[in-house]
Amino acid sequence: MSDALLCYCRAGFEPELAAELTERAALAGIAGYARASRDDGYLVFHADDADALSQALPWRQLVYARQKAVLIAELDGLDPRDRITPVLAALEGRGRYGDLWMEHPDSDAGKPLSGLARSFGNALRPVLRQRGFLTAQPDPRLSRLHVCFVAGERVLLGRSRPEDSAPWPLGIPRLKLHAGAPSRSALKLEEALLSLLSERERGAWIKPGMQAADLGAAPGGWTWVLTRHHLRVAAIDNGPLQPQLLDTGLVQHLQADGFRWSPERTLDWMVCDMVEQPRRVAERMATWLREDWCRHTLFNLKLPMKKRWQETRQCLELFADQAGRPLTLRARQLYHDREEITVFATAA
Repeated sequence: MSDALLCYCRAGFEPELAAELTERAALAGIAGYARASRDDGYLVFHADDADALSQALPWRQLVYARQKAVLIAELDGLDPRDRITPVLAALEGRGRYGDLWMEHPDSDAGKPLSGLARSFGNALRPVLRQRGFLTAQPDPRLSRLHVCFVAGERVLLGRSRPEDSAPWPLGIPRLKLHAGAPSRSALKLEEALLSLLSERERGAWIKPGMQAADLGAAPGGWTWVLTRHHLRVAAIDNGPLQPQLLDTGLVQHLQADGFRWSPERTLDWMVCDMVEQPRRVAERMATWLREDWCRHTLFNLKLPMKKRWQETRQCLELFADQAGRPLTLRARQLYHDREEITVFATAA
């Protein structure tokens, strides 16, 4: 039985992730504590039974965790001449894995380790297969093995179930900014659609011809993403849009205040990336669902400098309460987010 979770996060947000895990674990009746240092880009959360804790805290319900794995072992003082033998010893008797992910924290200290992790993975993978620890081909029915270099002589080993963890190494989807995108904010919405919706949900809820509104649209990054999915968009902003957006024939630019405008009929989607106090945004987004102005929504909450987890929890509770109806609600600090989180909601 393991006694800790390994979670990755945005560097600098370790205290927020620690506060979230501590509170959620307590609500699940599980005592635990976090071990983390600011800017590490990861933390280890200890509990009596990490498997029980992992089940009580599904990855999709966590806001600040990019990735979640049950910690197998912490290997310190590794000899650069033979790092493989200690890894094999730690895996002995722990079953077989369906995939191997070589990782490192997404931090100033962790990024220089990417080359070491890659080269070590090339050496480790055939040995794991030869010893029967790893399948010949990736098998999503089995747990995934994480080998995370946090220093040249220190490695963390973890395991995760593919259905309860991020589908990308480090929890980071590798997206490239399209040359035609009006702004880098387009990457936030693209990542949100990948991270917060399942493949089935995307297929059912994002179809050509659907109607959407983008509140605070200028210069048009999120509107551009929606048009790429062939949605018709009411772009609400007093500021200018990139002219090419209007050439698509899918965009109507309405010069209006995003906090005051409302549609004449129910839209399929409303998205919002306005810079405003998070509670004010949460209240206005709740109005859209309460008044049945949209079926689905994606919006960002800009976070304060302090007590971010407390503000996150209070804003989500405020939003859910004022929506006045049962909701499917998911929130995450995405890789392309900065001092903010992204929220998805739809009527349950």
